[in-house]
Amino acid sequence: MIRRTQAERSDETTGRLVLAARELFGAQGYAVTSIDAIAVAAEVTKGAAYHHFGGKVELFRAAFVGELEAVDAKLEQVAAEEGDPWAALRRGCRTFLEHCLDPGFRQIVLLDAPSVLGWETTREIEYGHMLRIVLDGLRLAVACGQAPDGDLPARAQIIFGALCEGGMLLARSQSPAADLPRIAAEADRFLEALRL
Repeated sequence: MIRRTQAERSDETTGRLVLAARELFGAQGYAVTSIDAIAVAAEVTKGAAYHHFGGKVELFRAAFVGELEAVDAKLEQVAAEEGDPWAALRRGCRTFLEHCLDPGFRQIVLLDAPSVLGWETTREIEYGHMLRIVLDGLRLAVACGQAPDGDLPARAQIIFGALCEGGMLLARSQSPAADLPRIAAEADRFLEALRL
């Protein structure tokens, strides 16, 4: 039998807590999800949850980052699959909106994060994830002559803001899947207006 190090055991416990937090916060929302419920779902003690995260807000933040990392992976896969930078940017925007159909992502990222973490903290964390990918896509499109040069960080934030608003429309919709084509089409029109 191989003995694990303390760091390995700690990483496993942290991973189980974050996974359980993503599932419960995503299904029930922040307000009704307790640390006790997360600890039970992760099969750890409540003390272990507090030891690793300090409280419910810190655990929510880790779940939020986990959700962003999941969408980042999808967006980076899209960028790798598309040979054309502008097509990658357009497909990435559509992929983000499609990801907004996931109930857990909608609940954690779009609905709960701004009130739990605050708008500024939420955006700051998002900027290190999805916004970075949008900015990288814009830079590639400019380098290939597909988009005009200019203040690309500001343009990336404007695009990202528009996508987040599109995500909020889906999050608050009675029929998100039915509304996706309409919202995605408008996002695509918005992007096309920025192209050379």
